[in-house]
Amino acid sequence: MPHDRRKRPTTAPSVGIFGGFGGGNIGNDASMEAVLSYLRNDQPDAVVDIMTSHPDVVKDRYGIPAVGMGWQRAQASGPAAIVTKALGRGIDTLRIASWVRRHDVVIVPGMGVLETTLPMRPWGFPYTMFAMSLSGRIFRTKVALVSVGSNVIRQPLTRWLFTSAARLASYRSYRDTLSRDAMRRNGLKTRSDRVYIDLAFSIPVPSAGAGDVRTVGIGVMDFHGTNDDDRSQADAIRTAYLEKTKTFARWLADRDYRIRLLVGDTNGSDDTVVQEIADDLRAHRPDLDLDAMIAEPVSTFADLMRAMAPAHIVIATRYHNLICALMLSKPTLSVGYGAKNAALMEDMGLAEYSQLVNSLDVDQLIKQFTDLESQATKVRQVITERNAEYRERVERQFAELSSVLFR
Repeated sequence: MPHDRRKRPTTAPSVGIFGGFGGGNIGNDASMEAVLSYLRNDQPDAVVDIMTSHPDVVKDRYGIPAVGMGWQRAQASGPAAIVTKALGRGIDTLRIASWVRRHDVVIVPGMGVLETTLPMRPWGFPYTMFAMSLSGRIFRTKVALVSVGSNVIRQPLTRWLFTSAARLASYRSYRDTLSRDAMRRNGLKTRSDRVYIDLAFSIPVPSAGAGDVRTVGIGVMDFHGTNDDDRSQADAIRTAYLEKTKTFARWLADRDYRIRLLVGDTNGSDDTVVQEIADDLRAHRPDLDLDAMIAEPVSTFADLMRAMAPAHIVIATRYHNLICALMLSKPTLSVGYGAKNAALMEDMGLAEYSQLVNSLDVDQLIKQFTDLESQATKVRQVITERNAEYRERVERQFAELSSVLFR
């Protein structure tokens, strides 16, 4: 029988936050930080905990109770692996259901939780999302998908799981029109769903200034293609992207620009790309000054903002590197792996400064960089004005969330 929610105290709601936090994706953590700040201001008495893929990191970094969304099972092979995985899925489902049942509200903050722009299997996170939303419906817990991202999904089972998870949720909003339209094309009725903006735009921004005019930030990524690419071509896709990035970095170094290499994922894979680009620069330009190429370690979105602040212009691949650069009002070039990057650049009024990573043209990138540099003052003003509007959008998103979930 469904849990009787009328017995719960109305003055101190139990709120769960659900997502892949603490695993090294700075953008995911930024979305969580935005919702935590909102809850502290709007629901200061709320009892908050988190279900995530890396609970120990979250507990240590944020001081908030956290549990894992996946059972830690031993490695196996052959028939034993099939049995272990099936058993693990069953245990995961029960653990998620038990956790959801203990809450009045579960919030899934931002992130691309309904998208497949990077490789994934249907019985991984898509099934986890479905199990969480279904548990909310069964136990009458309000599940809110807040300013989330999505794309048109070609894989039938993955599409069904994500669409069903969204349909079962009590509340849905999207970070852009592209995501809402994608969910409609995936088969979801979206007429009453709202579009706001990425939650990261609510995070306080330090005073960064325009940066040094001879310093360029390059946000890199260990990119192996998207979920729609042929997986046998993953290594070739990575090599092509990396070689083009190296070529552009050399071009900058030859013109005496200082380069700041930036990451958006701290699990080590992006750091490998940084090292490869740095080694290439030193091999081809042995006389390069030590301060001409810098790669500062980062762990949080705040760290990323500090590392990016000295740059005058930023070239970004990861979506939240792009968001970070725009929040700092940096004239920015997007070399994105999904349509979401191009959509944000178009909404920002910077559509001409965007390329897709799979079809990256270095000569075109140099032309775009040169033009952006000449228009930097004007572009910076455009971005600053747009940022003010984005912050207002997030405030409206949180106001609506309070009305739907807590009042």
